[in-house]
This record gives sequence, C-alpha cells and structure tokens, in this order.
Amino acid sequence: MTNSKSVSTSLRIPTFDDVQTARARISGVAHRTPVLTSRTADSRTGATIFFKAENLQRAGAFKFRGAYNAIAALDALSRKNGVVAFSSGNHAQALAYAAGLQGVSVTIVMPRDAPEIKVEATKGYGAEVVFYDRYTEDRETISRRIAEERGATLIPPYDHPDVIAGQGTAALELIEDVGQIDLLVVPLGGGGLLAGSALSTRALSSACTVVGVEPEAGNDGQQSLRKGEIVHIPVPKSIADGALSTYVGAHNFAILKDKVDDIVTVTDGQLIETMRFFAERMKIIVEPTGCLAAAAVMHGAIACTGKRIGVLLSGGNIDLKAFGALLGER
Repeated sequence: MTNSKSVSTSLRIPTFDDVQTARARISGVAHRTPVLTSRTADSRTGATIFFKAENLQRAGAFKFRGAYNAIAALDALSRKNGVVAFSSGNHAQALAYAAGLQGVSVTIVMPRDAPEIKVEATKGYGAEVVFYDRYTEDRETISRRIAEERGATLIPPYDHPDVIAGQGTAALELIEDVGQIDLLVVPLGGGGLLAGSALSTRALSSACTVVGVEPEAGNDGQQSLRKGEIVHIPVPKSIADGALSTYVGAHNFAILKDKVDDIVTVTDGQLIETMRFFAERMKIIVEPTGCLAAAAVMHGAIACTGKRIGVLLSGGNIDLKAFGALLGER
C-alpha cells in the first residue's frame, strides 16, 4: 500500500497547461473523434447524453493520445534508444502505432492471456512482444529490467505525466464540442484517462461533477478514493480486460483525490447489456472496458435525471468471436 501524501511530493504532476501542450503535439495525428447522441439513451435515463467515441480513435482506443504525446516529448537520444511498456492491449497497440509513426523502436510486455486481437495488432504495428503470466509475475519488474538492459525509456500505460496529459485531450475536445456539462463519467483502470479528464473538466467546466467507473470485481480506485490512499487488490477477474489493474498510479491518484467526486462500479452483466445497446441501437462496437462509463449511466449507478452528461467510450478493441459470444449471453 502506498501513501499518496508521501509519494506525490516527488512526482511531476501534470496540469491543464500540459493537456494543452499535448493537444498541440497530437493535433493532426490523433483523430478528433465524434460526439454521438441517442434519443433512446436519453429517454431511458431522463438525461441528455454525449458519447465521446474514442472507440473510433486511431488504434481503436483513447490510449493513442497519451502514447503519442509521451513519445513526442522525448529527446533525440531517448528516441534513438527506443521505448518499453507493459499493457494488456490498448496501450500496447497505441504505443506501438505511435512509435512507428515517429520512427522509434518499441517493446511491449503483455500478459499471456491478453486478447489475441490485441496481441496481433500490437505485433502488426511493429512492436516486439514479451509475454508474462499476470497471476505469477510482475509486469513492471520485467519491463524495468528490459528498459535498463537496452537503455530504453519506460512509458507505463497510465502512471506517467505525459500519458495523463495526452489522455486529457479527449475530455477537452468533448467540452469544446458540446459546451458546459453537469456530469462527466469516465472508465477507470489505472487512472490515466480519469486523471487527464479531471484536469480538463476542472479547467473548462468547473461546476461539473466527475465520476470514474470500475468493474465491480476490481474496485481498487473506489477503495483508494474513499480511504485517501492507494489501495492494492489481487488481480481481478472481469470481462473488462483493460481495467484489471490492481492499483491506481501515484501520478494519477494525486489528481483523482483532489479533482474526482466519486468512483462507482458496474457488473459484467451490465457491461454486456451496454455493449448490446451500442451494437443494436447505435451501430458501433465498444469493448467491455469502453462501456464502463456508459453502463453506469444506463443502469442507474449514478443519478442522471435532467443532467447534461458527457460519457467517454474508451475503446472498441475486441475480437469479433468474443464480441458475438458475449452478446449471445442473456
């Protein structure tokens, strides 16, 4: 367990200025993803909902924003020596893609049980993939060893100031596109997207309530926010494979504890129903992790009636066989 107060003093905590710098770096490279609406969703919730469709981002998830920004911020020597990361899939794909665009070599440490579609996409973008067992081995230790051996830069999936700043550009665009909102709801894994979103929201829509959403089986962020320090949990089991982190990052928590109002959870069953809604009603594919925020809004985990709500759909990377199998469950 890590006490955030003792850690945060030595960290470089990003600010909204860093989000704006990140926006300039990724401009013309990352997609400015569309904001989608649904009369059915509004009718079911009694709210006006704006879905920021990061499932349509390059590499299929919001992660491209932070990955590209973190690599773009490196000096020439660091770029020459390459980068290393650990990820279950979306950060892996995003960093591999972003590194390729910038001529930087990349090695990704991935769990052996990562979805095959994410592994193949990561390799397809040119990354070297090193596998580990998420239940018996420590991915950070493996990644740090590889980085030290090669003189490479470690870019973790969420606990990094430039990654956080890049992720914050999604909420920045959302608020620019739709104006003031009453509530912003964001998926939570390690905390990069939620932390970056909170920075943008507090700067642009200060009265807005910011809520993170985790899978019910992995509520380390919820426990941490309520306890006031980072809580570690065993590896959770959920279909939300992008949110199976066992603790939030130190950089992230320094922001979450000051700028996030609450963290709620949803069940795997609710994620499946939300995936089905997007497929049937809005004709888009959203992966389970990408549905976390929407599931909380659609299934009443948050009071929504009468509010203007921003919902981040964080990604759409899911094997079509797995997608079909999940939607076949009742």
